[in-house]
Amino acid sequence: MTAEMKTEKARAAAWFRTLRDEIVACFEALEQSHSEGPFSSETAGQFEVSETTRSSADGSDAGGGLMSVMRGGRVFEKVGVNISEVYGTLGERAQNAMAARKGLPGMKEDPRFWASGISLVAHMRNPHVPAVHMNTRMFWTPHAWWFGGGSDLNPCLEYKEDTAHFHATQKTQLDPHGSEFYPRLKDWADEYFYIPHRNRARGVGGIFMDDQNSGDWEADFALTQDIGRAFLPAFAPLVEKRRVQTFGEAEKDAQLIHRGLYAEYNLVYDRGTKFGLETGHDANAVLMSLPPLAKWV
Repeated sequence: MTAEMKTEKARAAAWFRTLRDEIVACFEALEQSHSEGPFSSETAGQFEVSETTRSSADGSDAGGGLMSVMRGGRVFEKVGVNISEVYGTLGERAQNAMAARKGLPGMKEDPRFWASGISLVAHMRNPHVPAVHMNTRMFWTPHAWWFGGGSDLNPCLEYKEDTAHFHATQKTQLDPHGSEFYPRLKDWADEYFYIPHRNRARGVGGIFMDDQNSGDWEADFALTQDIGRAFLPAFAPLVEKRRVQTFGEAEKDAQLIHRGLYAEYNLVYDRGTKFGLETGHDANAVLMSLPPLAKWV
């Protein structure tokens, strides 16, 4: 590993931490500012922060991260904002999965890796406020590096204007990198966040990319940063607008059923869930995406 790549890895990990701090501060501010509407008289939520660790087969240091979770707030029923920096040697199952990935040759011959990223999932108290997911990450092996990530909106009660705002904000952030990026990443999200056994998408889409290695690390890092920067302006205004709306049992029931759909996707199809569990990362951190309550019919 070159000294240059050490610097690049450190820059990526530091950026994910910076983005995490900005999001945590924004979400706690949304809790504090919720002064009218459902749940506004309750105690504002705050994040509980704990360190996470990754176990290696030989007991050596394999990295870890921070798990930040808020439960039972005025606005957020459960939200996790995790960052990680893990490294070591991939096991056989993870090697096989990575070896088949575009742009990741040589994993069987030299299975060393390093990965860092941020992962966020928010489940909201008011069913009018959409659930949301966001992650960005960098993955390195001795043979290649790549970036990935995106964000997608998951309303149980869709408002067309909210969907339009979420997508328009992401497009605005990505267009400076080239007009081709937003439509390509939107289509990729539509394909990735699809639940085959239900024959439907899990939400209203967003943007997603994986295995991003153009050969220009700076350009790919800048793109990844702007995917992260798009998140709060795309999502926070929707929270502020919808958190004051009243709702009844029918809306809450729709939310719980939609959460069941979300749980199915994350447990059956999500790459990040599979990678985290197969590489020995803290199971609570990996599965923080699951909703606190869900329903199946």
